[in-house]
Amino acid sequence: MDQALRRDADRIIASSLKAVLPDEAVERALKDYVPMGGRTVLVSVGKAAWQMARAAVEALGHVDAGLVITKYGHVLGDLPGLTCREAGHPVPDENSFSTTREALDLVSGLTERDTVLFLLSGGGSALFEQPLIPGEELQDITRQLLACGADIVEMNTIRKRLSAVKGGRFAQACAPARVFSIVLSDILGDPLDMIASGPAYPDASTCAQALALVKKYDLSFGDRAMELLGRETPKTLDNVTTLITGSVRELCAAAARECEALGYTPVLLTDQLTCEARDAGDFLASILRTQAQGDRPLAYIVGGETVVHLMGKGRGGRNQELALAAAPGIAGIPGAAVFSVGSDGTDGPTDAAGGYVDYQSLRELEEKGQDVFAALANNDAYHALRAVGGLIMTGPTGTNVNDVAVALLRK
Repeated sequence: MDQALRRDADRIIASSLKAVLPDEAVERALKDYVPMGGRTVLVSVGKAAWQMARAAVEALGHVDAGLVITKYGHVLGDLPGLTCREAGHPVPDENSFSTTREALDLVSGLTERDTVLFLLSGGGSALFEQPLIPGEELQDITRQLLACGADIVEMNTIRKRLSAVKGGRFAQACAPARVFSIVLSDILGDPLDMIASGPAYPDASTCAQALALVKKYDLSFGDRAMELLGRETPKTLDNVTTLITGSVRELCAAAARECEALGYTPVLLTDQLTCEARDAGDFLASILRTQAQGDRPLAYIVGGETVVHLMGKGRGGRNQELALAAAPGIAGIPGAAVFSVGSDGTDGPTDAAGGYVDYQSLRELEEKGQDVFAALANNDAYHALRAVGGLIMTGPTGTNVNDVAVALLRK
C-alpha cells in the first residue's frame, strides 16, 4: 500500500465527514422554531438521531419529553430529558417495533398548543416501524428488497404502504399537535417523502407504482401485503413544517475542498450517482487509466448511493465493493487510488465505513491468496480488503448523507 496516498485518503474522508455533522445544521434550523406555548416533545429517528437530538437539546436548553431511536452502537451517552433506544438496521427487528410504539404513545393525546420536534435522518425506514403486517413478514420483504437491487426510492415506495408510521402517517398520529421536522437527507435530490419513508411528509408515490415494483423485481408478497399496496397514503398534511439540512452535495463539496488543499485538482463528476457498485469502481478506474499520462495531481469525486445485487454469501457493502472492483483497473498505475465511504460510518452489515485500494493492491491481494473476481462474485469485499489493510474504519459518525467516492492520481 502506498502510505502517502492512504494518508491523503484518510484526510479527505475526515474533512468531508466533519463538514456534514448535524450539530451546526440543527442549531441553524432551530432558529426558525417558535414554541406554541404548550409542551415540546422530541422524537429523533435515524442513524444520526443521537447526534441530532444532542444538538437540539443544547440549542433549546430543555424539552418536556423525548425519545431517540437509532442503530445499534450509535447511542454515545445519556441525553438530558430523553430516552435513547437502539434498534435493527437495515432490517427492522422487535426493538424497531417496540420503540416505535413508545414514540406513538409519546405523541398521543397532545393538543394544538403542543409541538413535536421531529428529527429525521437516513435509516429511519428500518428503525422507525409499526408494521401493518406480521413483523416476520415485513422482515422477509425488507430482505427481498435489499437483495433484488431496488434503489432506495423504490424500496420506500413499497415500505411506506406496509406501515402505520411511514408515508405521512406519523404526522397524522401527532395531530392536532404541530410537527416541526428537521431532516438530514440521505437520498439523491432530497425527496422529503422518501427520506426514512417520509413519516411526516405527504406521499407523492402511488399504489400503481408500488404494485409495478412487485412485478419488476418478482417479489413474493402475501395477500395482506398486496392489499395494503393498493391503499393510498396521505397526500396532504396541514400540521407539519419541514426544514431540510445536510446532503450529499455538501459532502462532495467538502471532499473537493480537502483535495484542493492537498494539491489535487478536484473534478466533481456527479453528486447523484446511482448504479451498480462494481460498475462505479470500474468507471473510476477507467478515468485514472485515461489520465495516467498527465502531469497534474487529480481527484475525481462522485457522490450518491450505488446498489449491490447479492449473488454470494460473503460480507461487504456497496462502498467496499466499489473500491475492490477498481483494483484491477488501476493496478500498476503509479499514484492511482480509489476509495469510497459511507457517511454514516457503516457500510452494509459490517463494521467498516468503506474501502480503499491503490495501484499496489491487486498485487498484494494476489500475494495474500485473494482472488478479486471470486470475492466480487461472492459479495465478499470485506475479507479481501481486510487482508491488505484496505478497510476504512470510522465508527459511527453521527451523520448520514449518502456516500462519497474519490479517484486520486498523485504525480
